[in-house]
Amino acid sequence: MAANAATLAQQGFPSLRHLSPPKLGLFTAASSSLSFSSAHSSSPTSLSGGLRQGVATSVSFNPTGNFEFSIDDDQDTSKAPPPLPPTESRFEIVIDNDIIKRLDISPVNELMGVEDATENSSIGTEPKDLLERTVGFTINYEREDPLDPRELSEFGDIRLWFVRLDSAYPWLPVALDWRAGELARYAAMLVPHQMSMRLGIVFNPEALELFVMKKVFTVYNWLKHNNVPKPRLKTSDMARMLGFGIGDELFDLIDSK
Repeated sequence: MAANAATLAQQGFPSLRHLSPPKLGLFTAASSSLSFSSAHSSSPTSLSGGLRQGVATSVSFNPTGNFEFSIDDDQDTSKAPPPLPPTESRFEIVIDNDIIKRLDISPVNELMGVEDATENSSIGTEPKDLLERTVGFTINYEREDPLDPRELSEFGDIRLWFVRLDSAYPWLPVALDWRAGELARYAAMLVPHQMSMRLGIVFNPEALELFVMKKVFTVYNWLKHNNVPKPRLKTSDMARMLGFGIGDELFDLIDSK
């Protein structure tokens, strides 16, 4: 018998488990040394989660699926692997100041083969091609002050553009170039976070959890609608890239409706 909503809701999201030692209660985000491409590049950014009691924990992502956790605030984390290069032949979406200022998502619409995107739009590019080749972003953003030290995820106009994009293509995270850090960067644009000199980006744990849950629902339905093989596995892999495991009971509940 499929799980019911009351059972799943008893203690937050029991079907959404954090991929870390349970006794530590870690809320984690994936991908270390995430580089943001811009006209004035800055140092790489690492994504980290934190303990509910305020004890910081760094998270290093390894493309093999392994996570290395460090509770010691002074422990050296320099061994974290650098981000992998972009996937060869991936679809590249190039945006600049003008596109960002006008909230213009036409570069994405062109890739998808639509004139005016909505959540229910059919796409011209086949889902299979998107998933196989993946999608990445090149952000050519000219800062007003060349010495501005902020990361791209700290600029309100850039984040607003990604909010606009996400409202039109909420399933897009599943097609991003995960191995090159595009999923982590996308999450940084949409999830509240703070900057740390040592850790880089530190996500708000509850906001990250809600973001992942929403994407699980959206992506799973999109994959099934487009008859993509093994939609549960693909959805779970996406959540795992952000440090979360998804229980089958959640998918059973969705499928029972």
